[in-house]
Amino acid sequence: MHIVTRQPGEAQRPRLAALSTLPVFYTLTGKRVLLAGGSEAAAWKAELLAATGATVEVAAPEDELSEEMQGLAASGQVTLLGCHWSAIAWDGYAMAVGDCEDEAEAAHFAAAARRFGVPVNVIDKPAFCDFQFGSIVNRSPLVVGISTTGAAPILGQAVRQRIESMLPKSLTDWAGLARHIRERATTMLQPGPERRQFWQRLADKAFHTPAEEAELESWIDEAKGTEGGRVTLVGAGPGDAEYLTLKAMRALQAADVILFDDLVSDDVLELARREAKRILVGKRGGRDSCKQEDINRTMITLAKGGRRVVRLKSGDPMIFGRAGEEIAELNRAGIPVDVVPGITTALALAAELKLSLTHRDCAQSVRFVTAHSRDGKLPTNLDWSALADKSTTHLYYMAGRTSGELVERLLDAGLAPETPVVFATNVSRAGQTIVHTCLSDAGNQAKNLDLDCPIILAIGSALQTTAAAKQRQTA
Repeated sequence: MHIVTRQPGEAQRPRLAALSTLPVFYTLTGKRVLLAGGSEAAAWKAELLAATGATVEVAAPEDELSEEMQGLAASGQVTLLGCHWSAIAWDGYAMAVGDCEDEAEAAHFAAAARRFGVPVNVIDKPAFCDFQFGSIVNRSPLVVGISTTGAAPILGQAVRQRIESMLPKSLTDWAGLARHIRERATTMLQPGPERRQFWQRLADKAFHTPAEEAELESWIDEAKGTEGGRVTLVGAGPGDAEYLTLKAMRALQAADVILFDDLVSDDVLELARREAKRILVGKRGGRDSCKQEDINRTMITLAKGGRRVVRLKSGDPMIFGRAGEEIAELNRAGIPVDVVPGITTALALAAELKLSLTHRDCAQSVRFVTAHSRDGKLPTNLDWSALADKSTTHLYYMAGRTSGELVERLLDAGLAPETPVVFATNVSRAGQTIVHTCLSDAGNQAKNLDLDCPIILAIGSALQTTAAAKQRQTA
């Protein structure tokens, strides 16, 4: 078999999926904002704008002012101009917001604002808006904005409520302390590992403990001299980003560099720290692949340079992920290494099938087996008599190109032809395909599979429980 190699290289995958709009946090303190209209809806926008420190000027005749708007004026939060917006001079406004009765007025208001280069929003009329107001979670100075780009405001509100329930009120104190101590931390701590260690510690504590300035001061002292170079092997799971563990998420968010495999999904990479450099080090049978030696060398070089490296592997790093080789090399180089487990494909397949791999009526054990050796063929040292054990559920990884020979060897070893078999590709990701068959027909079924997709083969009596369930559903 001809093996083509490639060098680790920066990923061409985009770091960010397409955005329908750009979220921007705009400082309005001391800036003039024009608000056209005196309705209750306009009053809510006025209150929101005033909360940012903006100077809110309301253009509306006195007889059109709602009680809410009159109350804001009485409290000094807004200034009433006492006239329709068409009578005002536009110079000097940072933003314009209008509550317009109809499309014609909205069009005129938006056109007037744009003539003077003023960004404009027309309430409930997105066609005339340069920007949108999203739902807000306020833990100021920590502010979370949620937008559906006008498509589903109620959904945005529901998301806001969910986030509100997740973020403790104490985050306000933590964010305030962070702003207060930021200059000192920047002065005292070196860029890179020292600062990252300090801010990561603050972020971890902020969700669980009250904010105390003295504690932050001690963290600055403890962060001095931090050596950040280390490698974390992270299991990315089979593809569905929701299978990631919280610990995996934290590792991705703390990474300086991410070395990832071909099979890691874009959805998982989307959750990584935006600033992290991403390097594709894919290893796929029959395709251009990076040499393991090059991957090891890249990890060691980056870690010795003080980088926090995440080696992101599909599935679980300790299941046919060459983690042992990488850990050994890192240990020899004196590089600290951690491992974050992931959901291996076999377990994700069991979940998709709603199948117990160790159903007590027919399987007393489960075995993970590689069907792909270094030369691309079946391993030569497999114990076929053990693999033909009918009381064990077997999961064969990387079984695409060797499944035909694998089935023949199992039949020769005495495994019953009627033994249930499941082929699965792209488990838990787009394009997932699951094929139910039996051992005697598995060779024919394998010919129809896309060998370029990741394939796992499940064999065992436990699979008959899912086959029976499928028959009951279709009966």
